[in-house]
Amino acid sequence: MTHLRYRNYFLVYLLLTACGFLPAQAPPPNYDETQVPTYTLPDPLVARDGTPVTAADWPARREELLRLFEDHVYGSVPGKLDSISWQIVEEGEAMRGKALRRQVAIRMYYGPHELRAGLLLYVPNQANGPVPVLLGTNFFGNHAVLPDTAVLLTPNWLPNQKAYGITDHRATESSRSARGHRWNPELVVGRGYAFATIYSGDFDGDRPDDWTDGVHPLFYTGTQQQPAVDEWGTIAAWAWGYSRAIDYLVTDTLLNPDQIVIMGHSRMGKAALWAGANDPRAAVVVSNNSGCGGAALSRRRYGETVASINEAFPHWFNDRFPDYAGREEDLPVDQHELIALVAPRPVYVASAVNDRWADPLGEFLAAYHAGPVYRLLGASGLPQDTLPPPNEALDRTTVGYHIRRRGHAVLDYDWNQYIDFANRHFASSGD
Repeated sequence: MTHLRYRNYFLVYLLLTACGFLPAQAPPPNYDETQVPTYTLPDPLVARDGTPVTAADWPARREELLRLFEDHVYGSVPGKLDSISWQIVEEGEAMRGKALRRQVAIRMYYGPHELRAGLLLYVPNQANGPVPVLLGTNFFGNHAVLPDTAVLLTPNWLPNQKAYGITDHRATESSRSARGHRWNPELVVGRGYAFATIYSGDFDGDRPDDWTDGVHPLFYTGTQQQPAVDEWGTIAAWAWGYSRAIDYLVTDTLLNPDQIVIMGHSRMGKAALWAGANDPRAAVVVSNNSGCGGAALSRRRYGETVASINEAFPHWFNDRFPDYAGREEDLPVDQHELIALVAPRPVYVASAVNDRWADPLGEFLAAYHAGPVYRLLGASGLPQDTLPPPNEALDRTTVGYHIRRRGHAVLDYDWNQYIDFANRHFASSGD
């Protein structure tokens, strides 16, 4: 069945449910390893026609896998920008003199349409030359990341959250630092990295019934009002946003363009992996608690599944991905191949003991099974096929992993692991 967007989608879903063709809701989550189905993962080193893949064949196989993920999971981007420009709109001292704050307006153009986004950047003041930069996409606006009153309030739609001071889908002064518990820019700057962030809502507002804002209308043609069946959903729009931020970062002379780390947590972790797969300028890719549609293997059907994620967030993926609910074995790809698309660049996957919804073992196994591609390309995969103990990172190879104590969050332990991991690889590259 071809899935229709939102209102039409739900009308069809309700009709089929009433007629008994579909279950009323996704099955309850499975948290029992004995109930994980037997599965066989697709081999990233065997082409669709059955041909074994050598190192020389990998570029063609890589393109094949990218197209499969576009066609069956994330959707394709329907066009390329005509032009992009940026302007520094504010600059000043920050973090008690430890950093330079720079705010950048990014403008994107396609035909008669324009899209604007705002990038927030903190650069260590005591740096000797261009510094590495860690880029993350935030969910409630740049102003919500830390208590800096000079940060511009986003003018774009925000999800209402009374606890964060958002009651009319608009940012307010009381929403400053509302998500500070998810971020630690001062730690990043203190480790010698620039910190950059951009609001996900600049590219898509994460609304299941509205395709009129963000990036999608930029590429509509004729009377089009929503993405086509095989075109991008919200996750791919956010991934595209990472790349538009990178477009600016590689031009800033305070930053090392060869040392860009992209990091995402939860739904943004899904987007970070897809961005890293598509954009080779991301030197290191980090997925934090990204779960289904991110680092976790779909075929395990543990915690969040293809069925439940598409029921809760039908706008995140393209309209073919829901067809694999309950029949994940028919998917021509799985998430270990998404991680493998980053190869041979370093990738780090992180889980949390109490975040069973994201399937920590499934995240680990996906990272592990990306290893053959890394080894084929002269890099190194995870050194073991069993989960390490909590808070003991596997970080000496090109594929890194840890599972830490506690739950679904980004903690100082995580930030430090990611920077340690990036430092090793930047040092080994000779930069």
